[in-house]
Formats: sequence, structure tokens, C-alpha cells
Amino acid sequence: MVPFSVLDLSNIVQGGTVADALDRSRELARHAEQLGYRRFWLAEHHNMPGIASAATALVIAHVAAGTSTIRVGSGGIMLPNHSPLVIAEQFGTLAALYPGRIDLGLGRAPGTDQPTARALRRGGANAADTFPQDVQELQAYFHPTVPGQVVQAVPGAGSDVPIWILGSSLFGAQLAAAFGLPFAFASHFAPDHLEQALAIYRHDFQPSATLAQPYAMAAIGVIAADTDAAARRLATSLQQSFVLLRRGTPGLLPPPVDNMDGYWTPPEQAGVEHAFREAVVGSPETVQRGLEAFLRRTRVDELMVTAAIHDHTARLRSFELVAQIRDRL
Repeated sequence: MVPFSVLDLSNIVQGGTVADALDRSRELARHAEQLGYRRFWLAEHHNMPGIASAATALVIAHVAAGTSTIRVGSGGIMLPNHSPLVIAEQFGTLAALYPGRIDLGLGRAPGTDQPTARALRRGGANAADTFPQDVQELQAYFHPTVPGQVVQAVPGAGSDVPIWILGSSLFGAQLAAAFGLPFAFASHFAPDHLEQALAIYRHDFQPSATLAQPYAMAAIGVIAADTDAAARRLATSLQQSFVLLRRGTPGLLPPPVDNMDGYWTPPEQAGVEHAFREAVVGSPETVQRGLEAFLRRTRVDELMVTAAIHDHTARLRSFELVAQIRDRL
């Protein structure tokens, strides 16, 4: 059985607060743990009014403190925004607090707009250009210290923190293959290169001390409800949010609407449908058919499910239905 995991953006909903979003993330993680999901990842985004997980390491600690067995990690940390030493110390601390449960997924994008990226980096250089070297530097900080080592990650040195490479293009697949690291593809919002990236990763993979053979995961949106119509209605919250983002006016996650007619223009509708074309939305029967087709086509080793749903009870129910479907696959 292919293991299922959860990607959560800690969405701040209209009518809710940041504290509500973070507590809902922790409650969802507890729910996922009980339902047998393997890991629960949170993503770094900045200058996004509707996402509460900007201080990702802190939110991971909040979630890990409220759970006991599920792996908790980043999907991902946008490494160009940080020094590798700081990330080694943060995740070394998390690994010390929650041993054997922390994952570190790394991305090359800034996770924000360019002005905010400049504010984060406090410099003019494009830190994404040094991403491969920064990954290697970060890996080195997690190794046991050696005599004469001038700079150490404390905590961090000797920590068993698995590193993943995340990607929405071919670059991440190539890097993960070259470094012999597990690879996660962001097909939940950038599906264009999914199959090509997986093929490159598997073909070019070089075994490493970390991983003997390729291990690929893909993230997709999955919204399940009792009927197709109910699930499609829940999905309109994410559709509205994506349209607002593309208009340059991102906001809190809105409540669902009965239909999107009159809300979006035809080009906006086409953009949403393209970005979320891998999403599976519907009744348990519809979702099962969609997941079976996706897993058969991609042959991923693990599936990461994400669902931006305004109503928290409906979101918990969606993940429950997906877990039931997983157990039938």
C-alpha cells in the first residue's frame, strides 16, 4: 500500500485568526495521526495574508508537541531565504525535542514575491543560484563534528534529520537524483512537469549514504465529501483564493460558493483548471477512481494530500474519507 501523507498550509479563513489556523493545523495533524497518515508537512510562505506558517520551524514544533507518532516536517523550507547554519540549528533543535519524527524538505523558490524575497535576504544576490552548494553545506552541518571543525551546528551536528528535495520543475529532480536524496514534486499547484521530473529523477538517481534507490513523492489536492456536488462546492474556496492571488490581492481563505459563475473570467477559470488539473474532487467513489489513476500513472512511492477547505469539520471529514479510500487501494 502506498503511504499517504498530509501537506498543510495553515490557511487563515475568513472569520478566523492566526491562532485559529495554527490550532486547526495541530488538530488536523492529530486526526491524520489517528488515521494512519505517515507525515504532516507545513510550508514556508511569506507576505501571504491567508497562510499562517511563515515561521515554519515554530509551527512544526507546535504540531509535533500536539502529536506523538506522525512525522512532522517542512514541505518546504525555502533555503535561499536562510543561511544553512540557521536551518541546521533549527531542525537540530526540533530533532532533539522530537527524535525520529522530523523531516526537512527544501525548496529553491522564495515562497513569496520579489520585494519580500529581498526583504528576507537583506541583500541583492540571487541566493537561488547557490542552492546546490547550500544543500551540501546544510548536510555537512548535520554530520558528526570532526576535530578542528571551526563552525558547528549546536544543536544539529550528528542529528538524524532526513533531507528531501522539493521541486515544481526539472531542476529539483536533477538535484535530488545527483545527491541521492528523496524527491517530492509539487503537482498540487504546478503539474506541468510532473511525469518528466519523475522520469529524470528515477533514471539519473545516484545511490548515496542516505538512500540506496530513488524514492519519489507527489503532492496533489484531494477534496472528498459525501457527494460530488458537495465536494465541488468545498473546492470553490481554493478556486476563489487562487484567483485573488493571480489578481495580486491575496487574502484569507473565503467560504465556498454554490458556483463560480460571475466570479472569475474565462482566462482566470482556465488558469485555475490548469494549475489544479491533478486535483481529485468528489464523492468517495469519484476520489477512489481518481487516486487509482494517479498512482497507476505516476508510480510514486508516497502520496501527499492537501486540501484547503474553509469549514474545519468538512476538512477533517475529507481526510477521513481519503484514509478510508487509501485502505481500499
